[in-house]
Amino acid sequence: MQPSDLKNLNIAVVGAGYGGAAAAKALSLLGATVNVYEQASQIREVGAGIGLRPSSMDRFRQWGIFDAIANVSSPSDYFEILTATGDPILKEPWPEIDAFGETTHLIHRGDFIEALLSVLPEGMVHLGHKLEKIEDKGDRSVLTFANGTTVEADLVVGADGIKSVVRKALFSDNEPVFSGEHAYRAVIDVDDAYGMAVDDNLRMYIGRGTKVYFLPLRHRGQVSFDITALCPDDTWSPCLTKDDLLKTVEGFDERIVDITRDLDMDTVNCRAVYDINPVEKWHSDSAALVGDAAHSMLHHQGQGANSAILDAGALADALKEADSVKEALALYQAVRKPVTDELQRISRQGWTEDEINDVFPGQKPESQNPQGA
Repeated sequence: MQPSDLKNLNIAVVGAGYGGAAAAKALSLLGATVNVYEQASQIREVGAGIGLRPSSMDRFRQWGIFDAIANVSSPSDYFEILTATGDPILKEPWPEIDAFGETTHLIHRGDFIEALLSVLPEGMVHLGHKLEKIEDKGDRSVLTFANGTTVEADLVVGADGIKSVVRKALFSDNEPVFSGEHAYRAVIDVDDAYGMAVDDNLRMYIGRGTKVYFLPLRHRGQVSFDITALCPDDTWSPCLTKDDLLKTVEGFDERIVDITRDLDMDTVNCRAVYDINPVEKWHSDSAALVGDAAHSMLHHQGQGANSAILDAGALADALKEADSVKEALALYQAVRKPVTDELQRISRQGWTEDEINDVFPGQKPESQNPQGA
């Protein structure tokens, strides 16, 4: 599209998470009028640490926000996979380093969303706007929010997460799929890590039915300590005792057991893990999905946030390259969907058949069935 056409575009982004904030930044750089509508009255990202891959860091450099992200993250050279007791299985440099000339950065989720929102123009993000309805009128879409506000836009970007209202209204009524696992996440001080925080590299310890992710956050003097364990309880926010948590790390390195024993359970974020089956179509002529709304995936590959960032970049690129919004949205999906479909598929391959049968005798979770992929 011509610069003059892009400047006349009125874009509404639904959701101010990673995908929404990144899309807002990328699209505003085109000169378009962008507004972000977030249902929460304040934005607070819970959870722990993630790794931002070189391709994401390259996008941040293109958008002029590299320093904002780098200032609250730590560069990492490699990742390592070990047995539960610390015997090495795999040690490799992060992918993409040579292709993009950047390295992976480890960052706390809260720091990441704060950094993204800090580089958006003041007044762009509107809190307290819970989407109730979206009407696709062909060359434009109309949003109706619970507070009575109605917004009409040339392009609506649905960045409203795994339970996306935009996806359900326009593209797919598929419900989130339980993975058969829980994620228990905490952030601890380096001094409480029993000497395990030796550098700035991610380590994953694999035991039967349990994985422990140890992700240093040196810029804050902390470590992200995450336990993922197979569990049949599909409650979104399950209740957990210290004894339950300790059972998941039986047989692990004693330092991991000690860290788990020392955790303040009030600081542990407990979640059942869900994704979605691949969505056939992400766009109409005036609306498109990004991030988890389009392709929520399990966290085993660490690609959820990165995929949202790359979606945002690809959407902005498509609008520059195509002759119309309609053509741009088709191009955007053609570029991104094959990649995220494969990441969704690979991310579901987190457990062996025997491990799954231990916890789900005779009946697998949907995400572990071939037809669910």
